[in-house]
Amino acid sequence: MTIHWQQYAAPGCYDELVDEGSQARPAAQTLCEYLASLSDEELHERKTAAELAILVLGITFTVYTEGGSIDRAWPFDIVPRIIPKHEWDRTEAGLKQRVQALNLFIDDLYHDQKIIKDGIFPAEVLAQSVNFRPQCVGINPRHGVWAHICGSDLVRDKDGTLYVLEDNLRVPSGVSYMLENRVVTKRVFPELFEHQRILPVDDYAPRLYDMLASMSPRPGDNPTVVVLTPGIYNSAYFEHSYLAQQMGVELVEGSDLEVGDDDCVYMRTIEGLERVDVIYRRVDDLFLDPEAFRPDSALGVKGLMRAWRTGKVALANAPGAGVADDKVVYAFVPEIIKYYLDQDPLIPNVPSYLCMREKDREYVLAHLDQLVVIPANESGGYGMMVGPHASPVEHKRFAELIKKDPRNYMAQPTLSISTSPTLCDDQMEPRHVDLRPFILSGPKTYVTTGGLTRVALRKGSLVVNSSQGGGSKDTWIVDTEGL
Repeated sequence: MTIHWQQYAAPGCYDELVDEGSQARPAAQTLCEYLASLSDEELHERKTAAELAILVLGITFTVYTEGGSIDRAWPFDIVPRIIPKHEWDRTEAGLKQRVQALNLFIDDLYHDQKIIKDGIFPAEVLAQSVNFRPQCVGINPRHGVWAHICGSDLVRDKDGTLYVLEDNLRVPSGVSYMLENRVVTKRVFPELFEHQRILPVDDYAPRLYDMLASMSPRPGDNPTVVVLTPGIYNSAYFEHSYLAQQMGVELVEGSDLEVGDDDCVYMRTIEGLERVDVIYRRVDDLFLDPEAFRPDSALGVKGLMRAWRTGKVALANAPGAGVADDKVVYAFVPEIIKYYLDQDPLIPNVPSYLCMREKDREYVLAHLDQLVVIPANESGGYGMMVGPHASPVEHKRFAELIKKDPRNYMAQPTLSISTSPTLCDDQMEPRHVDLRPFILSGPKTYVTTGGLTRVALRKGSLVVNSSQGGGSKDTWIVDTEGL
């Protein structure tokens, strides 16, 4: 298991730690030298220590199967991914730019729809959006922000270019694993934090609380903030409980809340009803309020939309924010940035083909074996087809799906997504990675230092989702200036 970097190779891909000459990239030099100095036994001990820490800390995720759900220990690789600070500074600015434009776009769609009237965004895309909520038209969230918490997925191509792959604006998850990955890594490699400028990530929870508190409809220093969860059987329940605990707020289910005759939201406590000012909701739109959306929902709170519309409670993320969380809308984000901010995007999109356009559709249908085909509103890697890895039967099936509902599909070239050294059994091998930074939008905009690096643990796989065999790594933003 002893690491020999000269024998490490990532064919055809940009590697996050090692360059084409098998030399450590400058920001990763200390880490690579340290890993190479460890014996087989020492590496095994560090890997075992990480696995034990994950079990002791109770870091889990839920996998759904035909037979029900299974809680599993979080899959974690001990070798961190490293990004130099000077590169991250530009990435951070690009993420802030993107989320600012998306919030302006969402607000416009629920008000004057100027971007449609000016011919920049097609009316038919909005008309067929499954995430546009007519119930939200005319509502004015505080600070003009709809997507208070955003998780944007970034990938790097073989030439080193960083692209935005998608924007998660509804109920993005994963930040708890980002925070816990750092806790575990500090236990495994404490000495490495003494000799490098690795920027911290542990300020996320207080910043999240401050952002939520700023939304309170009542002036004061101590608003009542709660995290609304669908319950223990939700795949992200670990994160819901973790964030509530880290912020020092109550974790509630829909049955713990009620809307009074005064349109205020109240929480049931052993001392009686207590008014709630801000709800960080981790319940999907359609289950949020049986009065406004699905009448059969047992997860939400009857009258919650009424309370929000009248300004008696704040909701994060705002219902309806998912209108911009659409793979077809994604293709228009460069134009959205230009329209609202009069700026060019600092981080590019992956080139995209929209099947609703006849010319694009013809190209996609003729090149299904070369493209990644993505449905507009799925998440978690479900419903997509990676053309080069799919069978002719799958190609034919997706051709029929595209012809039946072209608005619901878009396609992108298959990128040579970057790799990062990953400890696989007894070998250090390249595995494909992406990155999900989290952006908080309120009176100020905050971007996490790095984010959640997800890794495709299966050799050759491009799917990084934990539900489909993926894992994660700690992400280090390293400041090498002055060292």
